Amino acid sequence: MSAKTEKRREPQSSESSLRIVADEVVHCRKCPRLVVYREQVAREKRRAFREHEYWGKPIPGFGDPHAKLFILGLAPAAHGGNRTGRVFTGDRSADFLFAALYAAGFANQPTSLHRDDGLQVLGAYIAAACRCAPPDNKPLPSELLNCRGYLERELEILQPKALLALGKIAWDATLDLLKARGVIQSRAAYPFGHGAEATLPAPWPRLFGIYHPSQQNTQTGKVTPAMYATVLQRIREFVAAAF
Repeated sequence: MSAKTEKRREPQSSESSLRIVADEVVHCRKCPRLVVYREQVAREKRRAFREHEYWGKPIPGFGDPHAKLFILGLAPAAHGGNRTGRVFTGDRSADFLFAALYAAGFANQPTSLHRDDGLQVLGAYIAAACRCAPPDNKPLPSELLNCRGYLERELEILQPKALLALGKIAWDATLDLLKARGVIQSRAAYPFGHGAEATLPAPWPRLFGIYHPSQQNTQTGKVTPAMYATVLQRIREFVAAAF
């Protein structure tokens, strides 16, 4: 076909581009250990959910296709995201996280129960560093590496102003991506901590850190709603000033 007769191709929207990535995530089988575990959990189930049909597959990111805040968690919970098919959905971590996001104006409701619950993430997009539920909630370095390409593509599509890492593994996964791209030389210059904030070379987003909303942290008081509110308010102010 000549240049004169070839139709001009319109660039893909961020929404359609994210759908392509999501479809690839759902069909991913790169990590044999995770495939075996997530499917075993889906078959055996937890007694409280024995009547539920488990998702049992990798979990794609979800949220606003025009998000300026990217929220990165660790991995789907075995009986949370691995059951419901949506990250931070149907478990105690989800209860804590979405109560905080709702209070900060990043969600239309304070609960995340199942995929058809009407939840909308406002101005934010949520994904996990590891897209499958791992045994003991501990993905291997090789498994995080296999998922890195999905994170990289989502960031390229969204081009967010801020990235909030929920816990050190998500923080390190972000820095490992930047190191692999030659953006930074070492993670050592960017130590993790609750309320940590790192300015990365342009055009990469400002990196914020926060303790993971796991039961181990929320039930022991290591992290509180007030602590989350402070960081989320700082992020909201930063994103607003970035325009």
